[in-house]
Amino acid sequence: MIKLFQYNWMVRDEWFELCKQVPIEELLRNRIGGAGSILYTLFHISDVEYSWIRGIQGKPDIQVQYENYKSLEQVKELSDSWLLETKAFLNTWSNDFENDIVIVPWAEGRYTKGELLRHVIAHEIHHIGQLSIWAREIGLQPISANVIGRGL
Repeated sequence: MIKLFQYNWMVRDEWFELCKQVPIEELLRNRIGGAGSILYTLFHISDVEYSWIRGIQGKPDIQVQYENYKSLEQVKELSDSWLLETKAFLNTWSNDFENDIVIVPWAEGRYTKGELLRHVIAHEIHHIGQLSIWAREIGLQPISANVIGRGL
């Protein structure tokens, strides 16, 4: 599973790099489908990952307001800062944790740690597909979603 997280982080970094050439107006433009805008989608991907990783660890969610992160650089810095904690947690992962139950205040139900990790992975891949469509709409070649050739 860690390899798929590494894949997501690699692709996310490539999206941040590609988006440097996109005018801020395009990054902020509200789009059909998805989370709203390109910039908000990048924020959302990082926020959801961090929230669930903290929830899996039994830590409280840290509420961060998107309105405070209105530039690509700010969202990238936030994403990078959260990755430190996420990587540290994933480095302690053991299959023994797979079926441990997690309950978080923002969602009804009981989940296993394993299913939540798989949800976080799939969530990002889903939104990367949306970014790909939006990139094509503004005339950019999207980042490859291929796992092959990434050294993972």
